[in-house]
Amino acid sequence: MSSWVLLRRGSVVESRHRIHVAVVDRDGRLRARAGDAERMTLLRSAAKPFQALPLVGDGALTRFGIEGAELALCCASHNGEPRHLEGVRRILSRSGVREDALACGPHLPMLEAAAHDLLREGGRAERIHNNCSGKHAGMLALARHHGWPLEGYHEVGHPVQERMRSEISRRTGLEPDKIPTAVDGCGVLCFGLPLLAVARAFGRLGDAAARGEPGPHQVVSAMTGHPFHVAGTGRLCTRLMLASEGEILAKVGAEGVYGATEREGRVGLALKVEDGSRRAAEVALVRVLERLDLLSRGAAAELEEWRRKAVPNTRGEEVAFLEAHLELTPA
Repeated sequence: MSSWVLLRRGSVVESRHRIHVAVVDRDGRLRARAGDAERMTLLRSAAKPFQALPLVGDGALTRFGIEGAELALCCASHNGEPRHLEGVRRILSRSGVREDALACGPHLPMLEAAAHDLLREGGRAERIHNNCSGKHAGMLALARHHGWPLEGYHEVGHPVQERMRSEISRRTGLEPDKIPTAVDGCGVLCFGLPLLAVARAFGRLGDAAARGEPGPHQVVSAMTGHPFHVAGTGRLCTRLMLASEGEILAKVGAEGVYGATEREGRVGLALKVEDGSRRAAEVALVRVLERLDLLSRGAAAELEEWRRKAVPNTRGEEVAFLEAHLELTPA
């Protein structure tokens, strides 16, 4: 059975977004699926929690005194709000790295209000406004910690990117040479994985955190303890972790990707929208969490707007709605 997010405008189905989902248990066994659970998927920014693990494991976090909110920013696709920018600058300052060392390209803040504020004040898009600047600051801190060159830290073959590849390999159980790579939107390596492997990686992250493994425990605690820093105002990653009181960790990736786990590590899940729509991914993720009974009644109420997501017209009228028609098939 196919699973979809549909956009209805009046009585007409205007658009269809096909959804693929893999759900695993604590042991990594496939327990439920929708669509193709083995679909090859570029992890994109959903890799960030794993890319932050070397900061803890290699000792950079302790050496530079990087705190929880700052570690959350290393895992973030942030809005570019003032608190995000301040945190990224603290990471750079703590590790003794200049802001112009950031290799991510400049873009306006993702939050429209923050972009308007910047332009109204006569500012312009800088690298630090890039939603990935926290990840890049963390990678620069890792390079500084190891004495690796800062120049080219984002490029294929640099020790930082090789360290990222090894961490993804460790958490997925796949050999590094079996993981296809490409260049992400911010310039670093991104990783191609079967959706099932993504679900297993997130499940293992939650399980390792629950068992107290230092890297996963600190990364998961940072993200769930500082959800604003992971995304920001109005964003589902932030709202979900707030609504669930830190019981659910979720991380978005570009082109309709989500990975999630619950704090005790009993479930790992991965989701991909075939046509890359983020709006569909958000609606689908909330429905999957409901189907798995992972949302309390209170959390579900807090996330109600994503159950039937309004798409307003230019007058602000709610004239179309996104709805998930998604069933999970037991494996």
